[in-house]
Amino acid sequence: MAAGGETRRGSGTAVVTKTETKVKRPDLYRVLLLNDDYTPMEFVIHVLERFFNKDRDAATRIMLHVHNNGVGECGVFTYEVAETKVTQVMDFARKHQHPLQCIMEKK
Repeated sequence: MAAGGETRRGSGTAVVTKTETKVKRPDLYRVLLLNDDYTPMEFVIHVLERFFNKDRDAATRIMLHVHNNGVGECGVFTYEVAETKVTQVMDFARKHQHPLQCIMEKK
């Protein structure tokens, strides 16, 4: 209500704004295995098959890459998935008394 008890009416027009929502893709992280002189190659292959769903050939290729280059990529994941995989691998290696190291780094 306006002053003096008068009722004001709008002009009947409205402004509609369209809001564009941009969805940001989550950051990705590389999960890496580090070479050591003690963890058996067969154990590394088993880890790649079990935790990264690699077939025998792919697991063997990655294991050899880790062995020859000191480090190798197991996969690229969102933060939570990468963190879980690193923890699973480290726990599994410790349980089997191997010094295998698994880390993650932002891609």
